[in-house]
Amino acid sequence: MDYKFPKEFMFGVSTASYQIEGGWNEDGKGENIWDHLVHTSPELIRDGTNGDIACNSYHKYNEDVALAKTLNVKVYRFSISWARIAPSGVTNSLNLEGIAYYNRLIDELIKNDIIPMVTMYHWDLPQYLQDLGGWVNPIMSDYFKEYARVLFTYFGDRVKWWITINEPMEACKGYSIKAYAPYLNLHNTGYYLAAHTQLIAHGKAYRLYEEMFKPTQQGKISISINGHFFIPKNAESVDDVKTAERANQFERGWFSHPIFKGDYPPLMRRWVDKKSKEEGRPWSTLPTFTEDEIKLIKGTADFYALNHYSSRLVTRGSDSNPHYNPDAEYVTSVDKSWLKPSVAQWLIPVPDGLRQLLIWLKNEYGNPPLIITENGYGDNGQLDDLDRINYIKSHLNAILQAMHEDNCNVVGFTVWSLLDNFEWMDGFSIHFGLVKVDFNDPKRTRTPKESYTFFKNVISTGRLIY
Repeated sequence: MDYKFPKEFMFGVSTASYQIEGGWNEDGKGENIWDHLVHTSPELIRDGTNGDIACNSYHKYNEDVALAKTLNVKVYRFSISWARIAPSGVTNSLNLEGIAYYNRLIDELIKNDIIPMVTMYHWDLPQYLQDLGGWVNPIMSDYFKEYARVLFTYFGDRVKWWITINEPMEACKGYSIKAYAPYLNLHNTGYYLAAHTQLIAHGKAYRLYEEMFKPTQQGKISISINGHFFIPKNAESVDDVKTAERANQFERGWFSHPIFKGDYPPLMRRWVDKKSKEEGRPWSTLPTFTEDEIKLIKGTADFYALNHYSSRLVTRGSDSNPHYNPDAEYVTSVDKSWLKPSVAQWLIPVPDGLRQLLIWLKNEYGNPPLIITENGYGDNGQLDDLDRINYIKSHLNAILQAMHEDNCNVVGFTVWSLLDNFEWMDGFSIHFGLVKVDFNDPKRTRTPKESYTFFKNVISTGRLIY
C-alpha cells in the first residue's frame, strides 16, 4: 500500500547538549559528569576523544537551525545543559549567560518556524550533584524540580514541548554497570535506586508545571523511554512468549507503568522481590513507592515519547550481556534473516520490531499520542549513506503500517541525529548524523549527506520516495 503521513505529522531531528555543544567551560558553565569522566579517564572513551568542542554548536547554533530549516522539519529536539544554567546544579546560583544562549537558540528556531522540543536532562548531571550521590540520592528529585522551575520560568513562554529525562534506563546504567558517566558499578541496587529517583523527579517536575505554569503556558510534557523490543524466539513456545513479555516489562514497563498505570509492573515487582529473597537480602533491591508517590507519578505524560533502534529474540536463561537485566532471566539472540549490525554492533535493523512495539504500547497503555523522539543509524560517516537511508525508510514504513493498519496513534518522528556528534563511550568513532561534521577541521564544517536529501523529500511529500 502507498501510505502517506498526514500534513500535521511532526517530523523533526534530535540532538543533545553534551554531544554537540562544546564550549564545555565557557561563559560560566559548570563541570558535569561527562566533562569529569572524559578529563579524568580519557582512556575509557573508545577513540580517546571528548565533547570539549564536539560540533561547536555553542557557537554555530545558527548554522544548525539553518540546516534544520532547509530540511523542512517542524520540530528541533535539543537538550539543555543543567550545568550551563546552574553551574553546580543548585538553582540559588544561576548562570545568566547560559540562559541567554538557550534564549537565542529558541528564538532562532521560532523565527524559522521550527517548534523547539526541549529535553531537560540528557545524561549530563552537574558534577557537584554527583558528588552528593547523584541519582541514587533521593534528594536529587528536588534539585531536578527546582531546575525544571528555572526552565519553565525562562523558556516556557515559547517552549510548548518538554521531555524531562532522556532514556532514564540508560542513565541508570552509569550507576550499575559502568556503561556511562558517572561510571559506577553498583549493580542492580544502583540501577533501581537511580531509576526510582528519576521517576519521582519526573513526577515532581510534571506536577510543578501542571500547578504553576500550564494554565498560562499550555505546554505538553513527557519522558523519553527507550529500549529494544523483545520477540519470543519461538512464537509457539508459551515459555518464550512469557519471557518476551517479562523482558519488555523490565525494559519498557519499568518506566512506563508507573507513569501510565501507577507503580512498577506487578511482574517486575514479583521477580525482583523473589530474587532479592533468594539472595538473602534484608529487603528488595527494587524500592517501593509510597501511596503519595504513586499518585504523584501516575498520569504524568501528555504523550508517549519513544526512543527505539533495534529488537532482539528472547528465550529464558541468563544473558552474559550486562546491558540486559539479569533479574528478568532472558537470553537474547538475533534472527539470521535480519540485516547485519551497523557500525554500532548493538544496532541491528529490525523494522518489523518497531511496528510490533507500537502495537504493544497501544495495547498496554491505551493508545496515547506517541512521538518517536529518537531513531537512526550509525555508520562510518560516508556522505553516500545508503544504509542510513534504508534504515530510516524501512522504519518509517513500519510506522506507516502501524498507523494505517493497526490504528497506532503516532503523531511525530525525530531522527537521531541532525549532526554527527560525540557518541558517548564511542566518541567520534560512530556517526549518526544526516549532516557530516568534520571533526578534524577547527571550523567543524557541516556537509549534508544523501540521507539529508532523502529525509527532506519524505517531509515535503509525506511519502517514502527517493
